[in-house]
Amino acid sequence: MADITELRIERVGAQGDGIARVDGHDIYVPFTLAGERVTATFEGDRARVDAIIEASPHRVDPVCHHFGVCGGCALQHMATDLYEGWKRDQIIIAFAARGISADVEALAMPEGGRRRAVFSAEKSGGDDVELGFHAGQSHVLIDIRECPVLDPMIVRALPALRALLAVVMTKKSRARVTVTVTNGGLDVTIDDVRRPLGVNLRSEIARAAAAGRFARVSLGDDVVYEALAPEVALGGVDVIVPPGGFLQAMADAETTMTTLAVEAIAKTRTKSVVDLFSGAGAFTFALAKRWRVSAFDSDARSVAALAAAARKASGLKPIVVRARDLFREPLSALELNEHDAVVFYPPRAGADAQARMIAKSKVKCVVAISCNPATLARDARTLIDGGYGMSTVVPVDQFRYSPHIEAVAVFTRKS
Repeated sequence: MADITELRIERVGAQGDGIARVDGHDIYVPFTLAGERVTATFEGDRARVDAIIEASPHRVDPVCHHFGVCGGCALQHMATDLYEGWKRDQIIIAFAARGISADVEALAMPEGGRRRAVFSAEKSGGDDVELGFHAGQSHVLIDIRECPVLDPMIVRALPALRALLAVVMTKKSRARVTVTVTNGGLDVTIDDVRRPLGVNLRSEIARAAAAGRFARVSLGDDVVYEALAPEVALGGVDVIVPPGGFLQAMADAETTMTTLAVEAIAKTRTKSVVDLFSGAGAFTFALAKRWRVSAFDSDARSVAALAAAARKASGLKPIVVRARDLFREPLSALELNEHDAVVFYPPRAGADAQARMIAKSKVKCVVAISCNPATLARDARTLIDGGYGMSTVVPVDQFRYSPHIEAVAVFTRKS
């Protein structure tokens, strides 16, 4: 461990850390801004600030007292105008790395808190449970008491969640806890708990869940308690999302991205749309208000939830739902040619194989949505090289104060 008398922060990197140069090497300094002078201690390429000698005029007070310790947020110290510009710049940089000059619009900043949170929990020798997020670059758990980025319903339920976990967890154990705001209340899924679920334990869990007024409590895929159907409105249709199933973190962000997709497709003559990596139907139902939709996803539980909701929904165009691993078996160009438009929203790894098939197809309009600017830019390069033109790219701030950025890019087949 070496003491550095002074570091000058040159820029903020893609993960939100300030970057200084020492002897020709980059040193990453969390919670700092470009232009700041700090003293810090560092080991390898990571540093910890001891004091800020000269603060940036863009530095602001954080909105959470856990900031700087909890690893959930990285950018609460950054003023809004700088923050918006920095996130937009990350999209521009990612596309430039692939030789694409992208027309990137201003950052869309949906309102509201995150309706879905994934916590870590630890129970030591006693009955107390720590619940929160890990510190940055660490396995140390920060027991949180507030969180300004979450839906207030989740924050208010933290004491009840700890009480529930105290019943579920054995001493000296850890768990992963997914909490989702639904129409019926909070849906709680607890993973990594290794103990037999006898009748007595199930009864204790049910009592704790009822006291916490939770809609549903599951241990893995095993639903232990359900008082109300944990339905979530997706495109105006109520869907019962499977325990721990994927869901957009913010309802308003989902609406923003869905609106962008629908508006783009509406500009072309369209009868049929294929929704790839559909999940439980975040985009499917909004699309089906205007066009026939074929939805594909590898998660059988999400596909089943989508199909069940589609059977009950009214006022929609026909929806065909299929389980299919699009990484191993992407839709071919011939299959894609049965549709006029494509919407795809893959995991962080992107949709390399599927983008190659789309590039070979005759589909008129493609809407690519991504949570990773680097893989979005890679897939965009594939589509452009295949004869598509790209219009604007819209970054969406679904994970406020974090370096994560969603983006929506629209492509049309050139004549």
